[in-house]
Amino acid sequence: QQAKRLGFWLPQIPADYGGMGLSLFDHGLVSEVLGRTPLGHLVLNCQAPDAGNMEILIEHGTPEQKERFLMPLLTGDVRSCFSMTEPENAGSNPTWLSTTAEKDGDDYIITGHKWFTTAADGAAFAIVMAVTDAAASRYQRASMIIVPTNTPGFQIVENTSVMGERGQGWASHAEIRYNDCRVPQANRLGEEGMGFAIAQQRLGPGRIHHCMRWIGICERAFDLMCRQAALRELAPGRTLAETGPVQTWVAESRAEIDAARLLVLNTARKIDTEGAYAARDDISLIKFHVAGVLQRVLDRAIQVHGAMGMTDETPLAFWYRHERAARIYDGPDEVHKWSVARRILSRYA
Repeated sequence: QQAKRLGFWLPQIPADYGGMGLSLFDHGLVSEVLGRTPLGHLVLNCQAPDAGNMEILIEHGTPEQKERFLMPLLTGDVRSCFSMTEPENAGSNPTWLSTTAEKDGDDYIITGHKWFTTAADGAAFAIVMAVTDAAASRYQRASMIIVPTNTPGFQIVENTSVMGERGQGWASHAEIRYNDCRVPQANRLGEEGMGFAIAQQRLGPGRIHHCMRWIGICERAFDLMCRQAALRELAPGRTLAETGPVQTWVAESRAEIDAARLLVLNTARKIDTEGAYAARDDISLIKFHVAGVLQRVLDRAIQVHGAMGMTDETPLAFWYRHERAARIYDGPDEVHKWSVARRILSRYA
C-alpha cells in the first residue's frame, strides 16, 4: 500500500493501466535496485510471472478478459502463473507440446501434464500453452488459454522440490495435470495458433527484467563479499582482503558486473528504439552471459564467507539455490549460444 501511495506501483505497466509507464531501459534500472532483496519485485507488483502475464493481457486480452483477469492482477488482489513446460518434452523446444485443447461447442477441453509452473500454488489463474491444431506448422500449433485454477480438473500434483526446497506460494514450481478442464473459447488470448508468437513477444522484456534483477543480486553479493573480506581475520591483524585469491575475485567480479550491466542496458535501449526482433541476438547474449556472471559472483561470495556462506545467515545460499536455474529457464545457455552463433555466422556465409 505504501508503494501505491508513493507512486512506485507497477513500474513496467503503462500509465493508462495504473502503472508508472517506464521504458524498458528505465525499468531495467529499477529492476536492478529491487533485485538486491528477494522481496523487492513483489513489493512493487512487477515480479515474474505476473509481470509478463500482465503485459500479455494488456497487449492481447479482450475487454472482458482484461476486466476479469487483468484488473485484479494489476491491483495485487490475485496472483497468476504461466504453464508451458512439460515433463515429457524438452523445455528448450517450446513448439514441442503434448497438452491439447480440443473444441467442444463454445468451449475448449484441455488435457495434459505440465511441471515447473512457477507460482501456481495460490494463483487465481494460469495462462496455458496448449495445442489447438496438431496439423498446423510447428509455430502455429499452440494457443494461449486462460484457465482459472478453480476449474474442475485443474490439479496441482505437488510443488516440485528444487535444490532441496519445495517452496510455497509465489516461490514454488508446481507439477500440474489438466484433467479435461473445460473453459470457454473466449478465454483464448489472441487468434488461434498465436501462442508461440505471443510467447516470443513476452521473452524480450522478460529477459531484461531478469538480467537486471540478477545484476542487483550480484551487487548485493559483491557488497557482502567485500565486507566479509575486509572484516574476517585469518590471524591477528591479517584479513582475507589481503590475500591474492580474494583480491582477484573482487577485481573479476567488479569488471564482470559492470560489463554485464552495460550489455543489458544497451539491449534494453535497442528494444525500446528498434523493437525486440532487431535485438534478438542481444537478447540471447544477455541471457546466457549475465546468468553466468551471476553464478560466478555468488560462488565467489560464498567462498569468501566459508562455512557461513552455506548457511542462511546471509542471503547468499538462498540465491544460489534459487538462481542456479537462471542458466536453464527461458532457454538453457547452450541453446542461446548455438542460436546466436548460427545467426552471426550466417552473415559471413
